[in-house]
Amino acid sequence: MTLIEVNSFIGGQWISPAKDAAQIKSAVTGQPVALCGHAGLDMAAAREFAIKHGGPALREMTFHDRAYKLKDLATYLGTRKQELYELSYDTGGTLSDHKIDVDGGIGTVYVFSAKGRRELPDAQIYLDGEVEQLSRNGSFQGLHICTPLQGVAVHINAYNFPVWGMLEKLAPSLLAGVPCIVKPATATSQVAAACVRMILDSELFPDGAVQLISGSTGNLLDLLDCQDVVSFTGSASTALMLRSTPNILRNSVRFTAEQDSLNASVLGPDAGVGSPEFDLFVKEVLTEMTTKAGQKCTAIRRIFAPEAVTRELCDALAAGLGRITVGDPRLPDVGMGALVSRAQKADVLAKSDLIASEADLICGDGLFAPLGVDPEQGAFMAPRLYRAQDADAAKHIHGTEAFGPVSTVLGYRDANHAAALINRGGGSLVASVVTRDPKFAAEMAVKSAAYHGRLYFNNRDSMGESTGHGSPLPHMVHGGPGRAGGGEELGGVRGVMHYMQRTAVQGSPEILSAVAQTWVPGAPKQTLDRHPFTLGFNALQLGDTLETEPRIVTLEDIETFAHFTGDTFYAHMDDTAARANPFFPGRVAHGYLLLSFAAGLFVQPDPGPVLANTGLNALRFQKPVSPDDSIKVQLTVGHKTRRNDDYGEVRWHVLLINQDGDQVAEYELMTMNEY
Repeated sequence: MTLIEVNSFIGGQWISPAKDAAQIKSAVTGQPVALCGHAGLDMAAAREFAIKHGGPALREMTFHDRAYKLKDLATYLGTRKQELYELSYDTGGTLSDHKIDVDGGIGTVYVFSAKGRRELPDAQIYLDGEVEQLSRNGSFQGLHICTPLQGVAVHINAYNFPVWGMLEKLAPSLLAGVPCIVKPATATSQVAAACVRMILDSELFPDGAVQLISGSTGNLLDLLDCQDVVSFTGSASTALMLRSTPNILRNSVRFTAEQDSLNASVLGPDAGVGSPEFDLFVKEVLTEMTTKAGQKCTAIRRIFAPEAVTRELCDALAAGLGRITVGDPRLPDVGMGALVSRAQKADVLAKSDLIASEADLICGDGLFAPLGVDPEQGAFMAPRLYRAQDADAAKHIHGTEAFGPVSTVLGYRDANHAAALINRGGGSLVASVVTRDPKFAAEMAVKSAAYHGRLYFNNRDSMGESTGHGSPLPHMVHGGPGRAGGGEELGGVRGVMHYMQRTAVQGSPEILSAVAQTWVPGAPKQTLDRHPFTLGFNALQLGDTLETEPRIVTLEDIETFAHFTGDTFYAHMDDTAARANPFFPGRVAHGYLLLSFAAGLFVQPDPGPVLANTGLNALRFQKPVSPDDSIKVQLTVGHKTRRNDDYGEVRWHVLLINQDGDQVAEYELMTMNEY
């Protein structure tokens, strides 16, 4: 059998494994399938290539440019995912496992692409938050901007998800504009390397944007500085070793870790035996114990149930596990494949023995024959379910993660007890609670959220659409405190911010407008000699302003609007009652009447570049408008964002001013405009 060479890609060149490279063995047959490793890689050259070529080219693009590249990449990988499935069988997973890894990774790239186009500007700078007025008259203001770090993102990934684990780091890094050096775990590096080759084959990203280390990182961590990021997934011991690198500490190199996690799932006291919640709980536990042979950072390690139902729960789980067929993952009847290696199996069994010192084995004594394989060659084991003898006295159960198909049932007395027990895991990626009782759910959140990166609640009302206890979603943060590593990944734009520097910028409104690529109130305006709604997206400039003629608001207007809309709130209709209110001088105009009049003042009615009004933001009513007051509008181009090849979004700063020059309302209007 010809062994796969797991090459590295450094400095624009593929480099073959060294003669003494490590053998990667099939988790199914135990036979060598690949070679990986090269101790002589020039890490300084790799970093320099990323910084000199990949970084500048990525930063030349806008967020939207990079987001569209990600969309095209996800589409391209989707056309070649079958190749990744085939390679993945030797890692021990079933087709269902591969789809979680490969399809899940591709889906994550799609989500980051979409969020980049919807939530980030078509610009090179991200404005974080609102402008802060730092002086009395507004001539000195401040804002926060985020810009890409000018170093490299080093991604050190775990073996269990060679595609998803890589892509969920690559997508936010590339969207931020930071080049990446990917280092997959050796045990499944042949799958990750194949995916990297596909990324490079797509030719979507510039040279130096993505590089690959197959094998050791060598001295790479000793070369990093404050512009670099290390993102790690793996064991707590390895994370501690890496983050303790003197150079990492000396230069305050950003280091985020996702590591060991004793995740828990809690069956609510309302979820009695035979209820939809009880059945759902059993189903989720079985899924988490057997998917990827339990080799998931989010798998359920501790199963909590009211003490009165632990025996029935153990019976239901044991029956379900008994229906799981373990064996060759290529066979259609197999529900669980192998662990990634025999070494990993030995580690899981050793840690299971520690748990067994505090719990009774319910099922999974190891005396089984995996289907279609030689049990002496592969890394197969039966799922093991334990029941704790004393949930409070247990130490290993709350402190040992057997990273495989192993879990323990523990009983609790009430919400306080359940929260205290799940918190003893010392910080986890996820805890789930299956309940239909909102009070119990709220109590668990208050008492345990601080120990978990994600809380997942499910019941009969949400189970039809819920994604599962063990499914990190790119929209939501993935990480956790303490034992789980103290970091965060994903979370939409939050994940992108890990690869950017937030900087406070102070200055005049004109300077801030130039820096932020957004018009800041107080900056110069340009009065137009024609209506801005007759100008296409490209013709409009930041600060372009229309000032309308005034309109008098009459008492008849107020009463007509009240009767027409049904909004007869007393402040508009009863002068005595309005004067008794500390906010009103008497009867006043409806706020929404003012918005309607404002639109009537600034809208250009003829067909033109403005295609649609898509909404408004940050509406504030600042001063009441009384009958016979007048209002006029200042409409200013505040921000422009390209959306597609046909139109872009214009955000207008809208200011309503009364006859005394006082502001009465302010908001941001959004329109879609043709180019």
